[in-house]
Amino acid sequence: AHLVESGGALVQPGGSLGLACTPNSPTFIIYANDVMGWFRQAPGKEREFVAAVTWRNNKKYYADGVKGRFTISRVNAENAVYLQMNNLTPEDTATYYCARNPDAFTWKDGSKYPDWGQGTQVIVSS
Repeated sequence: AHLVESGGALVQPGGSLGLACTPNSPTFIIYANDVMGWFRQAPGKEREFVAAVTWRNNKKYYADGVKGRFTISRVNAENAVYLQMNNLTPEDTATYYCARNPDAFTWKDGSKYPDWGQGTQVIVSS
């Protein structure tokens, strides 16, 4: 995998968790025209878009179900992308994936992202 996610854990409902995504190699460069996205896949369900941020101008996009609870951010100098998740619910339980797309206009379409991480598991349960 070109990217590495971290931060997944077991958390209680209403809790918070922060995920991080960094390249797996110093030769993996995130370019100005790229968009970095977070997706998730719950057991038995299809992968779904969570959030995305454009590398050039920091424009952010969110799935309706996470707006107001999740915040995506990026640190260009670190080639890092973060996902802060607040007020988590059991419905947020999933494996979360970070991915890179060279076409910032197709930020929501997971099939347009050629580079992925291996995922980090988030479990929201009491």
